[in-house]
Amino acid sequence: MTTRHADERASQPTRRQVLAAAGLGVAAGMVPADAAGAADSRPGGQIITREIPRGGGRLPAVGLGTFNTFDTLPGAPRRHLREVVRRYWDGGARVFDVSPLYGRAEHNLGDIGRELGVTDRMFITDKTWVTGEYLWDDGHAETARRESVRRLHRRTPIDVLQCHSLVNVDVVVPLLHAWKKEGRVRYVGVSHHDPVYFGPLLNWTQRGDLDFVQVHYSIHTRVAEEEIIPAAAANGTAVLVNMPLEKARLHAVVGNRPLPAFATDFGIRSWSEYFLKWVLGNPDVTCVLPSTSDPAHAAENVAAMRGPLPDQDMRARMVEHLESVPGFDQIATMPWYPRKTFSGVMAREQARLRARSPWWAS
Repeated sequence: MTTRHADERASQPTRRQVLAAAGLGVAAGMVPADAAGAADSRPGGQIITREIPRGGGRLPAVGLGTFNTFDTLPGAPRRHLREVVRRYWDGGARVFDVSPLYGRAEHNLGDIGRELGVTDRMFITDKTWVTGEYLWDDGHAETARRESVRRLHRRTPIDVLQCHSLVNVDVVVPLLHAWKKEGRVRYVGVSHHDPVYFGPLLNWTQRGDLDFVQVHYSIHTRVAEEEIIPAAAANGTAVLVNMPLEKARLHAVVGNRPLPAFATDFGIRSWSEYFLKWVLGNPDVTCVLPSTSDPAHAAENVAAMRGPLPDQDMRARMVEHLESVPGFDQIATMPWYPRKTFSGVMAREQARLRARSPWWAS
């Protein structure tokens, strides 16, 4: 059998996979509904989980994003990334968000998952943004999907496939629904991180028959709670949250300031917990996806999955405190990842294009 034919055969869903995609099995990374309240023996008690409205199972409420942080140059050390994934997994996280656009993130996450022996137990939320050479041709999209499966070393379908940043959304969403029906993916979603596009994102949340929507939402950028998150709840759509830490800008603003006493009295032990628990205090958020390449930060992030969550009054107090911190109102104008650099293929190609282009957006 040729490699090409072997790849094609491997990409075809088995009966078990099709049944799982139809919602007749418990997905990788999901907690069975009847076990969601079971006590957790690890420090901190029970893991906070949230229901997938259309799935019948539950997901741990903190997952891992990989934009920039999991992009590396080929052959570069990635032991720190392996430790990040290990700490997430050991801490109870099961949701891992990735995209073929994120440089070598799929390669790295897939290889690390295989090394740790958890590949097909990860709940993978991936993205697509292409169709084909002409309108309605799905050739490029199908090739990209197979490549994602290969890079991630999956033997089961990708759990959630999202139309990345609404690119070609009028074609991609119908295609994703077809793939779901055929058992090639388990759930259909759309994503965006920029509030400029929240109008179209709301429109698709309302009419796209979506299983998941991924949106930018944080203690600083709260506009998604006005319409998109309520629309998701009304339509039975799970909510994934990107940029909950504002790509390190929240941490840059608070710096070395101590946590306020009311937060430590509540049981919050780090600024990461402060920011993530504020988001999870919204009961309509399914899973929050902070990104990191630092194992110490990974441990802080997964800690937000345990302990009490703030109620409406506490969340308002948390916002009020940050509004008194200099620079908080300037976060949207700050560069992503202040004082940090990522030496991956995306940064390399961006630098090359910047050198070639007579125009570059500020």
